[in-house]
Amino acid sequence: MSFIRTEDRTDALREKAFEISPLGSPSAELSEAATWLWEELAFVWLDFEERLAQVPVMSRIQSGTATVEDYQALLLNVRQQVVEGGRWIALASSSMSLPLFPIRSLLIQHAAEEHTDYQMLERNYVAAGGDLAVMLSQPKNIGSEAFSSYMFHQASTPDPLHLFGAMFIIEGLGSAKAAGWAKSVQQSTGLPDEAVTFLAYHGEADEDHYQKLVGVLSHPLIDRPLAERLTKTAKVVARLYALQLEELGNI
Repeated sequence: MSFIRTEDRTDALREKAFEISPLGSPSAELSEAATWLWEELAFVWLDFEERLAQVPVMSRIQSGTATVEDYQALLLNVRQQVVEGGRWIALASSSMSLPLFPIRSLLIQHAAEEHTDYQMLERNYVAAGGDLAVMLSQPKNIGSEAFSSYMFHQASTPDPLHLFGAMFIIEGLGSAKAAGWAKSVQQSTGLPDEAVTFLAYHGEADEDHYQKLVGVLSHPLIDRPLAERLTKTAKVVARLYALQLEELGNI
């Protein structure tokens, strides 16, 4: 589907978007800019979910028909993004000016919590029957190349608060999708718990991360221009994230 413009949104579509958005519905206490942002991000998420459902490997995972080979390919192709996640978050923190010191501290903490997550993913790959030497030598696929380049470029800009739009997508997958994906993979493949710890962990840990994100997105510093930039960043990241899943093995 294409992104639904404001003038084409019905009350029923808004209700659907808020229902599936990791942020939920906007509260009455939010500012006008934050309320606008809540709706825009909800529709970004709606478009993202429908796009993911069309990606073959994600369609099979979500429908409970994924194979061990599907799961191995997924882990093999997302490892580079996971390796670099902590790096671009740390770069974004260093790009924050002194008035945004609390945001810098939040990002540093986040980077510290996630910078070794790729090791968990590597263990999962081996537990699923994969060869670690293959994973360690696997270059980024073409979608991951685009995703990584965009994230590092944006993280290097001054006061990159708009990257919280990216985190809306990335952390949203963890809080809203990862636990269900882990369960589905196990049911369809029979893999043991030690093969899905990365997804299972993020299904729990990203709930806490998401609550911190909610605090940032509802902060008074979010004015309309920043809300618009956050929304565009979320749109770009949603498209690039899906692209790396569409291009599994295309290196």
